[in-house]
Amino acid sequence: MRIDSVDLFYLAMPEITSAADGTQDTFLVRIRAENGLEGWGECDASPLVTLAAYVCPPSHGNIVGLRDLLTGEQVEGPEDISRIHRKVLRGALDIEQVHHALSGADIALWDLVGRARGEPIWKLLCDRDDGSRPCEPHGKIPYASVLFAETPEQTRACAEELRREGFNAAKFGWGPMGKHGAELDVALVEAAREGLGPDARLLVDAGVAWGTDAATALARAEAFAPFDVGWLEEPLDPQAVESYARLAARGAALPIAAGEGCSSYRAAIDLIENGRVDCIQIDAGRIGGITTAHRIRRVAQARQLRYVNHTFKSHLSLAAALHVFATRAEDDLLEFPARPSELCRDLVLDPLRPGPDGLVVPSPRPGLGVDLQIKTLQRFLRPVRVEVGGEVLFDLPAVGEV
Repeated sequence: MRIDSVDLFYLAMPEITSAADGTQDTFLVRIRAENGLEGWGECDASPLVTLAAYVCPPSHGNIVGLRDLLTGEQVEGPEDISRIHRKVLRGALDIEQVHHALSGADIALWDLVGRARGEPIWKLLCDRDDGSRPCEPHGKIPYASVLFAETPEQTRACAEELRREGFNAAKFGWGPMGKHGAELDVALVEAAREGLGPDARLLVDAGVAWGTDAATALARAEAFAPFDVGWLEEPLDPQAVESYARLAARGAALPIAAGEGCSSYRAAIDLIENGRVDCIQIDAGRIGGITTAHRIRRVAQARQLRYVNHTFKSHLSLAAALHVFATRAEDDLLEFPARPSELCRDLVLDPLRPGPDGLVVPSPRPGLGVDLQIKTLQRFLRPVRVEVGGEVLFDLPAVGEV
């Protein structure tokens, strides 16, 4: 199949708030082949910065826009996706946003190849595994991923509501955590536990609250431990690898999870090998797509680390994330955005749902296994036109032509 077009879409809610809510906007990539088939991908990145990485004119041999690098390529199977992946990283070597931007196209290529072959992506990925176990998807426990409310009382009420909705695991993060001292931090975690009850899994995301301050992170881990917290996530900055290593050396009272801030394979390996985290959390929409996320999943497997997705976008991203580790039974948790914006909630026609056993499995349908809801795309589409010196580099098609 020859890639005939690489189409780009910036979607956003009418109003953007300062909340740490990545579902307020998104960037979609559609790749169409000469045979009429198409694949879709989603980036968890600043949409207009990402758009620039696709449409920028060449500056020299190491700065070529992703759209030019992709258009006209031939893709038949996973080996071609890997080749194209390497080509883009080489041709856009000096574009700082390249890994984030490539994520959308990489996911779209896997979707396209899966649809062409009539197979789900998890099955295509099996050829890259070691072959020592049967290749089949395993159900994941969806943990409701929400922000801490502004008060403990509101947090408790949110946790109670999640339990009524059927969630047996939840992660609370960001919000006021780390902003007003230890007393409030502990009260928020205690309220979340009270609302969930004693039997549900509780995970805590500190939202990089303590920068490079490993001592405070250690103290909070000890303070949170009595509430049966499964892990303390991102207590430190993504680049604070030495501080993460100090947490490991001093023996934090809780498992430490991190990785969503990694925007390249090398950054994730640094956090695994030198930061010595207990759980690596990878966002396929940030790190270079399914191709890179799956490489890291295999590294985590070899080191017997827990791998889990980071997903705070639509179910297009959730489906991509799930395919990466669907066949690994040991990695049993799936981050599941529980309070997304209307944009991300309605972006696909057939969102992933827990089955009767409460577990989420990938769709057996080809590719990602989900289809885009075009009406939602049209509703939240932001028109963009990029023109330099009278030359139009990008002009979004009319809504009716999408």
